[in-house]
Parts: sequence; structure tokens; C-alpha cells
Amino acid sequence: MPISKEKERVSARVPIHAYRTLIRAAEISGATLNQFLVQAAIEKAQMIIEKDQTINLSIKSANVFFNAIENPPKPRKKLKDAMKAYKESIGQNSS
Repeated sequence: MPISKEKERVSARVPIHAYRTLIRAAEISGATLNQFLVQAAIEKAQMIIEKDQTINLSIKSANVFFNAIENPPKPRKKLKDAMKAYKESIGQNSS
């Protein structure tokens, strides 16, 4: 299988003080400016994605949630009717 060498270019204009800060940080970390920028951007992107995909609950809310999972309420008539209608719509016998 051939190795893909596709790449995209990202460029940004920054104030000179920001540029100097970035250059200094890249030198300290032993990376080129490009390597430093890409790594920093990826780390920040991963943090944002992880935060977006994380559900934060208070202790009280977490307890309510887990209690509902461990002790679900019995299905009511409306839910039973909906399950029956669904099974009939896909051709299953109701049980």
C-alpha cells in the first residue's frame, strides 16, 4: 500500500512579540518553529475535543444517574405500546 504524503499548509500572521515568544519556546524545547506550532496546536485541539466529549456531573447528579441505571423504573403502558408497535412494524411477534 503506498504511503500518503498529502499535507496541508497552515499559516498565520502574528504580532512580533508573539513571534519572538514562539521562537524562544521552540528553541527551548529543541524543536523548529513549525514543529513547535504543530505540536502545540495538536495538544490544544485534543484538549478541546476531549472537553467537548466529557460529561461533567455533580456528585448528586451522578448518583441520580447511576441509580436510574441500576434501578430502572418499570415500563409504563405508553412505552409498552410503543415497543409493541415497533415490533409489529419490523415484523416481529410481540412477546
